[in-house]
Amino acid sequence: MDPITLTTERLVLRPHTPSDTDEVYAACQDRAIQHWIPVPVPYGRADAESYVAKVPAGWREDSEYAFAVRLGADGPLVATIGVMRRGPHAHEIGFWTAPEHRRRGYLTEALAAVARWAFTEAGCVRLIWRAGVGNDASRAAAQKAGFVIEGVQRAGIEIRETLRDCWTGALLPSDLGLPSRLPYLPSPVSATP
Repeated sequence: MDPITLTTERLVLRPHTPSDTDEVYAACQDRAIQHWIPVPVPYGRADAESYVAKVPAGWREDSEYAFAVRLGADGPLVATIGVMRRGPHAHEIGFWTAPEHRRRGYLTEALAAVARWAFTEAGCVRLIWRAGVGNDASRAAAQKAGFVIEGVQRAGIEIRETLRDCWTGALLPSDLGLPSRLPYLPSPVSATP
């Protein structure tokens, strides 16, 4: 897929470029990011360089779409959002927010834009979110963006060679009032096996 840029009222979301390296490096020094996100610890400048260097291949191969979320075209990096293919119909979304830009609604705004793009342009019919149990900030952002929490997966996330339980949720096109490219037949609430 050709890389694209998305815009919202306050934000510009574009694929990461090497010019983002310093800000990615600085943000990933944050203890919360290092605790909840599977980034190397300690996080060195070479790790940031490697991360931004692999972004074009993800777009080219239709395997991962990474967005730098900026406050305006020339503003600071406020967050990163990645969308990874997880089979023919599902994609998984992951994100972090730079510590100095938290609790301002930027991530929720960006998640809504990326979800709409995933459903309308990337062929997604189910967008999955996962976060370690206890990552209340990630859960709150996902829920504000419309994700429905579906439960806990035991040993569902690996972070630095350790399996952790994780919350999982999903967003469907219909949750945003969008059509799906596949029909969806939900099971009745009273259904039993």
